Order: sequence, then structure tokens, then C-alpha cells
Amino acid sequence: MEQVPSAGRLVQITVTEGYDLKGFKGDTPVTFIRAEFNQVVLGDSAKITVSPEGSAKYNFTSSFEFNPEGGITLDDLAHKPVFLTVTEVLPKEKKQKEEKTLILGQAVVDLLPLLEGQSAFQTTVPLHPVQGSPLETPRSSAKQCSLEVKVLVAEPLLTTAQISGGNLLKVTLEAAYSVPESFIPTGPGQNYMVGLQVPSLGEKDYPILFKNGTLKLGGEREPVPRPKKWPIANILAPGANNIPDAFIVGGPYEEEEGELNHPEDSEFRNQAECIKKRIIWDLESRCYLDPSAVVSFQKRIADCRLWPVEITRVPLVTIPKGKAGKTEKTDEEAQLSFHGVAYVNMVPLLYPGVKRIRGAFHVYPYLNSVVHEKTKCLLSLFRDIGHHLIHNNKIGGINSLLSKQAVSKNLKEDKPVKEKDIDGRPRPGDVAPSIKSQSSDTPLEGEPPLSHNPEGQQYVEAGTYIVLEIQLDKALVPKRMPEELARRVKEMIPPRPPLTRRTGGAQKAMSDYHIQIKNISRAILDEYYRMFGKQVAKLESDMDSETLEEQKCQLSYELNCSGKYFAFKEQLKHAVVKIVRDKYLKTTSFESQEELQTFISELYVFLVDQMHVALNQTMPDDVQGTVATIYISSEQLQLFAFEAEVNENFEMAAAYYKERLVREPQNLDHWLDYGAFCLLTEDNIKAQECFQKALSLNQSHIHSLLLCGVLAVLLENYEQAEIFFEDATCLEPTNVVAWTLLGLYYEIQNNDIRMEMAFHEASKQLQARMLQAQVTKQKSTGVVEDTEERGKRESSLGPWGITNGSATAIKVEAPAGPGAALSILDKFLEESSKLQSDSQEPILTTQTWDPSISQKPSNTFIKEIPTKKEASKCQDSSALLHPGLHYGVSQTTTIFMETIRFLMKVKAVQYVHRVLAHELLCPQGGPSCEYYLVLAQTHILKKDFAKAEEYLQQAAQMDYLNPNVWGLKGHLYFLSGNHSEAKACYERTISFVMDASEMHFVFLRLGLIYLEEKEYEKAKKTYMQACKRSPSCLTWLGLGIACYRLEELTEAEDALSEANALNNYNAEVWAYLALVCLKVGRQLEAEQAYKYMIKLKLKDEALLAEIHTLQETVGFGNPSF
Repeated sequence: MEQVPSAGRLVQITVTEGYDLKGFKGDTPVTFIRAEFNQVVLGDSAKITVSPEGSAKYNFTSSFEFNPEGGITLDDLAHKPVFLTVTEVLPKEKKQKEEKTLILGQAVVDLLPLLEGQSAFQTTVPLHPVQGSPLETPRSSAKQCSLEVKVLVAEPLLTTAQISGGNLLKVTLEAAYSVPESFIPTGPGQNYMVGLQVPSLGEKDYPILFKNGTLKLGGEREPVPRPKKWPIANILAPGANNIPDAFIVGGPYEEEEGELNHPEDSEFRNQAECIKKRIIWDLESRCYLDPSAVVSFQKRIADCRLWPVEITRVPLVTIPKGKAGKTEKTDEEAQLSFHGVAYVNMVPLLYPGVKRIRGAFHVYPYLNSVVHEKTKCLLSLFRDIGHHLIHNNKIGGINSLLSKQAVSKNLKEDKPVKEKDIDGRPRPGDVAPSIKSQSSDTPLEGEPPLSHNPEGQQYVEAGTYIVLEIQLDKALVPKRMPEELARRVKEMIPPRPPLTRRTGGAQKAMSDYHIQIKNISRAILDEYYRMFGKQVAKLESDMDSETLEEQKCQLSYELNCSGKYFAFKEQLKHAVVKIVRDKYLKTTSFESQEELQTFISELYVFLVDQMHVALNQTMPDDVQGTVATIYISSEQLQLFAFEAEVNENFEMAAAYYKERLVREPQNLDHWLDYGAFCLLTEDNIKAQECFQKALSLNQSHIHSLLLCGVLAVLLENYEQAEIFFEDATCLEPTNVVAWTLLGLYYEIQNNDIRMEMAFHEASKQLQARMLQAQVTKQKSTGVVEDTEERGKRESSLGPWGITNGSATAIKVEAPAGPGAALSILDKFLEESSKLQSDSQEPILTTQTWDPSISQKPSNTFIKEIPTKKEASKCQDSSALLHPGLHYGVSQTTTIFMETIRFLMKVKAVQYVHRVLAHELLCPQGGPSCEYYLVLAQTHILKKDFAKAEEYLQQAAQMDYLNPNVWGLKGHLYFLSGNHSEAKACYERTISFVMDASEMHFVFLRLGLIYLEEKEYEKAKKTYMQACKRSPSCLTWLGLGIACYRLEELTEAEDALSEANALNNYNAEVWAYLALVCLKVGRQLEAEQAYKYMIKLKLKDEALLAEIHTLQETVGFGNPSF
């Protein structure tokens, strides 16, 4: 054996034993094994006779040299297996000079474990029979024949740096569907080829070729799962073509990352994959990427985004008789035809944790300028780089398994074979760089027009697409684990420890005292009954006070004489000591006698009061009735707070929110509501404290995480914001708002790729939710839709497709504040409305992506919006936004509108402006009725009533029958002082069958207008509706005022009493109660009501004057005169 150079290492393959073997001539044939790798025969084993049981001990070792500096490389090990061919040696016949051999089967040994850091592994590989082999019928044991194989290297082929930083790329080409009609299986043979390039060592690119596709007429769908095949031709055993444990499993179209994954594409794909012609490859090619190539691969994806995958066909050249070793070919014979290209978006591989993309990609004619503009690729793999590969094209593809003599003959006669791989791929060193990031975007000169590639145009006309899968062994961008995110959140906001149950405390001391009082009182009653029971039964109710006093003295004397009095004192002593310590916190001696006496007096009063409480619980007084108290629920407090908030009485609103917190400090919803209120008042620090408090109560609460993230962004704590948003998406991966807010965060960070990932996932989840809702609705109604109608209806359901035009084409530059952003939106809306009126077309339309249209760079901001001079471009939204980006699921629901609803609900108006900009530019969104309503709300909060009215007019034009439009218009006119217009809008709102979202304030304000216009009967009916729907102090007050003006004093008093019970701090309620009492002549109640009105400082001077006038008329009611 030759001495191995220091740079090379031997890879040894040992076949130890074969199982369940049999031959052509009986069950004990003589066999040998031939090992082949990289088109080279490694050696033959000795001839071994198979035992009657079918086993054979070969103990055959062969080897090859691994030398990455010029010999067999890691990439060779990745995609080339070792072939083990088992051959039977037939007995010599008479006059036969040489032994005759017949091939029984072939086994394949995958060397991939060597690229995973292993230095040795053992495996049992199946022995696949060749056609006509006796191994096709297994022995009686019904086991498949197999070989036991060991692979060994002296030391691992990969260093620690290569294991940690390298990667393995697997590219699977499944098929090309809906190919042109000119592709026919008859006539001259054609080699259908697909190729792409990936970075390799240095600045070179490594080509990956898939050859010898099979043209099929269709008629049925390809089966799944089906095995993936080695990209090597002329494998002897059919079963050896299949890569072990590698299958094409397919999947729903909507879960793919390609271009034809919209619901409206499903019908076309079903027809193409069942009926139309297709070319089948089912090949998987592997490529090892060393650490430097991984970095280059990652950088190139970020720079180029789209990857060109070329497709072509070349005629097969039949090998003439007598020239088995050579093939001559002219340029005319090797001319490319039907040269097309598919643009594969590789950006998802830069998403955190993503290792695999699979999808269908349209095929377009290959044109240099278009390919260069979209992919920055300068040279064609087939036409400019790999032309000599096509020159070596012959029937049957590239031979991989030849006899030893044939191999050596080929090596001598056909020297170019040395310069390419066994599967037709050139060495990395022989290929010039192609996909490069160029600083210049100038198209290549001399580019022929589209008509110069009529064959490639047929792909577009036929709707051809290829199905491709690209998979990495490790994600290029690692994803944070949920455990790490949870740990980071816990570090930032420690969880609130559960409240410990105290055995002592003031409450326990009070309870013990009450128990002892009750026990002692029962004992005293028992003693009293023993002494005077017969006397009491005889006299019953005729006992006078003197008799009772005499019994009391006798009872006291008996208790003192018997010692029971002192026993009762000792029994009560411990409870009193606990009250002193736990209630009054007195644990040290008093400094003076005066202080002691003061404390004893205070304690005595308290103990007597508590004694009465305990006695009343034991022996309730039947004469004195308890005063009924009205319990105000947490929901009512929330309503009262909301009323005060809308009426801009923020002090009272805060009091209500705080009361809810005092009642239930462990309820995180109360903390979120108070935090939302603080957001509205722009007290961001206080809001952050509330949201973090809620998160400390439950660290898995999604809304708390999202709101903590929003506040972190507003306070520019971006690192914390990322943790909060990522943790929310991990805890609830189907949450649309969480993914959208994460995408908006990445936009702020200028991380375009991750922003696309988050928006894409949000749209995917929204689409799945909408489809599930439709299915549920169909099941509940029992209606089965027609397929065509469903396809039309679902045509608006489009995921957020990623193309060369980055999603940051709608990137919004963060202004100095909400007002600046709104002003930008205002200007854009003015321009867009003018452009829309000029073109008579919607400003934003969903279009089909044509890759021949050039896309703008990713950093396109709102300031790049076209002006009136560019009105001709208003129909092409690609100037602002890539038309292939589908954010929403329907015309009324988008991921941004979902997020806007969430932010408006939590009053995060400061954050809404950014999302509004995205909704405006979203193809499935745009200026909708709901969009204008939200925009009007933000301007109403800013007191910009002119702009708000303008947007409400736009909303009314889009949806004239929307009750929310009229309700908000009524609020606008009411706040601006135009009560007549507000009245008309409110009346229209309540006349609709569907209610507006906030009917409470519609009734309140309409009733107030009726009171102002002295339409008391209408006011009464309006307020009664409000009291039935959501009673509050203000609704009962309005009803009481209306009844008072209608001289219905009893009803007025009842309504005002209800209002007073819900809020006894409302001066106006006390004022009208005073008026009612003055009217009915109740002086004491009138004076009391007037006193509280003065104390609460009534601000309505006209109402105060009316009270004074009525007091002078009746002659009472004002104690001051």
C-alpha cells in the first residue's frame, strides 16, 4: 500500500458480513464485493462462499484518501456515497477460459456521519437487488438481504471550529409542473437540467446541477411520501437510487414559502400537479459549507435576497457504436433551449431558527438584465460558466459505476473528467464568481429584448413552476429558546411571590376576641337561666326595671363569689393582649402614666364597641333593621372610570381605577386597565409600572408582555422590548398582534429581514384563523360552498409574500412624536385622494408580481411617496410597496388593523401612528372606513376637529351605513359645540339595527342635548335606555332631571337616589335632590341635600340660582338665612 501523504487521511470502509444472500446457482453461491467511490474502484474482496443460512463473512476492507487540498473534499463526502456491489462468480464450464460473473445487488453507504464529527460508525445497509436477481425474492426468513459495514478514520475529519461554524446544505429538486406543451416525450431525447450556485471556499461559487429529469404526461398526482434520490446516474440497482431515510412528504400549499401558496392558487396547482405535464427529478444534492462559506452565504442572502435557479434542456447525444469511451459534440448540438430562471427568495433562511424552506416558484425567461437587477448575478450557470458540462452530455447521464477497466480507460481518453465531479459538477476552483454584490445597479449593455427568448417566454404562458426545497443542518440565525426568554423576563421583572397566609395578625386577633365574647356571653346566659329561669318564665313580660336591677346585682355577686368572673377575665385576657400587640402594635412599655391612661381609654372604647358587634351577631336585635347597602361591582367601577375618562375628569377616573386595585390587588386586569389610563394621560412611567406589576402576577400573560414591550419601545429600552415581544410569540405562536408588534420593533431597529419574517408569520396566523372561522361557520350553518365560489371569495386571502422588494418598502421613518407622524399621514392622504380622483382607480390595489418589474431598494420611506406630477404611477403600488406583499387576509382585516384595534383598546395612541402608516400602505388594507375612523379618533384626542371631520367624511363615503361613523361624528360635533348636528348624528346612530361600539355615550350626550332643548320626554326615553344597558350615576342623573322637569317628582327622586347611591360625590345629584325635596316640602332633607351640594362646590351657576329662587319661594331649604 502506498504511504499516505501527511496532508491526507485514510477513510476505511470494512464490510464484515452479509446476511440473507443467495445466488443464481443455488443457495450457497461464491460471491465477492466491489467497493467504489467517486467513480473509482477501491478494490474487490476475496471470493467467499455463502453459507446455507445465507450469511457470508467477508471482512473486506477498502479505503480512499481524504485530502481537502486537491483530492477528495468534504463536499465529496457530503453528496457521494460508497457503492458496494455484490457479484456472484459462476462455476467454469468446459472450454471456458475466464470465470463468468453476475451482479446480484448493490448497497449504498452514506458517509454523512463523518461530516457530523464522528470518526467511526457502524451500520447495516440493505442490499438492493438488480433486475432479474434472485435477491428480488427473499429467503423464507422474509428479511431483506443486507451488509454489515464499518467506517473508520484515524481522527475526525472536522475540527472543532468546523463542527461549530460549518453547515450542511441540502437542495432537493422535486419537479417542474405545467411545462410548455412543446415538451413531448417522443422524438429526440432531451436532458432537462436545473442548476444553482452556492458559495464555496474563498470567492468561488459552487454549482449544484440536477440532470436527466423525466418528462411525464400527467394524469395522476405524484405519490407522497416518496424517496429522495442520489444525483448520480447509472446506478445498477433501482433501489440504490434512493437516499436512506430521506423522503419528499409534501404538505399544504399555504404552509410553503414560495410564490404559489395563496388560496386562490390552489385550483391551478391541483390541476398542474394532477393533469398537466411535468418533469420529475426527486433528487437531493448536498453541499458542505465551511465556516467562511456560511458567513459568505449569509451575507449574500442579505445582499441579493433572490437566488437564481436556472432551468434548460439540451439534446442528448447518442454514443456511436464503437466509440464507447469517447463522445464528440459540437457547439450547435449543445445549444441551450428553453432557458428559464426561477427566483427563489432565500431570506427566510435568515429568520431566527429557520432551517428549511420549501415552495413553488414561477419560471421566467432568462434575460441578463432582469436576472442581474433582481439577483445581482452576472453570469449564467449554463450559458457562461458550465458550458463544458453540456458538452459532456450523453444518453444516460454521467456514468458512476463502471468496471475497473472502463474507468481507467475513461481516465486516459477523456481527461476533462478529472475536472468535474462524478455527477457533472465542476470543482470549486474551476468556477468563476457569479452571484456577487455589485455596487452598481446598471443593467448589462446590449441586452436583447424579451422577444429574443421566445422559448423561455413559453414558461410564462404555460404557468410553469418548480418545486424546490432548501434545507440546512443548522439555522443560520439561532433562535432564542423559550426557557432563555422566560429567564430574561424573570430577571427584568421578578415574579411576585404569593402572599403567605399569616396565622396571626389584626384580623385574627379581632376574630379571637369575638369568639371569646360569644363564649363568655353564652356562659353568663346559662348562669342567669340557672338562677332566674323559673322567675322569668313566671313573670314573662311583667318584669319591671327594679326586678331586673336586683337580678343583675345577684348575678354579679354570684359570679364574684364563685370565681367565674375571674375565670372569664382570664379567658378574655389573651385575646385582649393579641389586640394590643397586633391591632395597636404596642409591644414596649409606655413612657409616661398619661400616655398609658390615654391608650387604656382608647382601648376600652374599642373593646366595648367590638363587644357590641359580637353580641349583635349572637343575639341580633329584631327591632332595629339593618341599613341596605348597594354593592358596586368591579365592572361598574370600570364603567364609571371610563365615563370620567371620556369627560376628561381624570382625577375621578384615577380614583375609580385605584379603588379597583385596592379591592383586588391580585387581579392583573385591573393593573392593565389602570396602566392603559396612564398611557392615555401620557404618564408612561406610571403605565410601565402598572404593566410590569401585571406581568409579575403572571409572567405568561400575553397582553402584559405586549404592553411591557410597547412601553419599552416608547421609553427607548429596545433590548427589553425585543425580549418581551419574542417571549410573547414563543408563548402564543398564533397571536397575530404579537408577531405584528415584533415586526414593528424590528422596523425601528432597521432589521428588514426579521421584520419581514414577523409580518409574514402574523399574516400566516391571521389567514389560518380566518379560514378556520369560515370552516366553523360552514359547519354550524350546514352550508357547503361551491368550489369556484369559494375560490373567488378566498381570492382576497393572501399571505404576506416576500419577494425581492423588501417589506421595508413600506418602512415608516419614526418622527419626533405622534403629531409629526399624523401630519405626514395627513399630507399623504391629501395627495393620494387627489391622485385617486384623477385616475379613477383605488390608490392601492393588489397586483400580481411580475419579476420583470424592477423593485426599489428596501429603505423606501413615506417621504418617497409620489406627488401629483406622478399621477400616472398611482395604480402601480410598487413605487411605494412591493405588490406581492400581502399583509392582510381580507379587505377589512389585516394584521395592522388587528394591531390597531389592540392598541386603541389599551389607549396606546402614541404607538398607533406607526401602525396606521403600515395599514395605509398595505395592499389588502389601505384607506378603509375603519382606518379613517381610527385616524379621526386620534385627531379628536388632539382636539384637531377640522382634520377629524375631514376623515369622518371620507369614512362616511366608504360606508354610509356604518353606525360607528355617525356615532363618532356626533361626538365630534358635540365636543366642538355644534349640538344640532350632533343631535342629528346621534339620532341616526340609534336608528340603525346594529349598535355602534360605544352606545353608552351616544345615549348620554343625546339625552343631554334633549334636556338643553327642553325635549324632556325624549330625554327621559333616551336615559331610560341608557339605564337599562349600562346604569351609572350619570344615566340615573339624566333620567332624574328629565322626570323632575316633567313634574314626575316621585320618579325623579327614585332616579336621583339611584344616582346618589352609585356616586355620592356628584354635586349635581345633590342639587336636584334638594329641588325635589323643596318641591315636596321636606325641609330637613332639602337642607341636608343643599349642605352637601355646597360642600361639593356645584359649578352650575344657573342651577344654583334656580335652587335659591325655589328656597325663597317655599321659605326653607337654606339654613344660612
